[in-house]
Amino acid sequence: MTVIVLTNCPAGLRGFLTRWLLEISAGVFIGNPSARIRDALWDEVRQYAGQGRALLAHTTNNEQGFTFRTHDHTWHPIDHEGAALIHRPAPSNPTPTEKPSKGWSKASKRRRYGGS
Repeated sequence: MTVIVLTNCPAGLRGFLTRWLLEISAGVFIGNPSARIRDALWDEVRQYAGQGRALLAHTTNNEQGFTFRTHDHTWHPIDHEGAALIHRPAPSNPTPTEKPSKGWSKASKRRRYGGS
């Protein structure tokens, strides 16, 4: 099973993928192509994605039963003791001189702004 998710990619790329996969939702493609076809499709996606982002997930023979690849995502796959995980960058925290907006609980303000 292969799943490709496109975000902000050219319509022509989406049309190209519909030759091999079924588009079940806007930008979400699913199918069962061979490994050779899957790799060729991924090469095309990476080449023609433009400013867009892409994610490929497919079944494989490992403990998780699947693996994935990303293109131009801020989230990146990493290997942790044989398991594929997603590394998400930490959100940029506001500067400590910024005042929290009104309406937040005291606990939320402490958690977000590091105050006591």
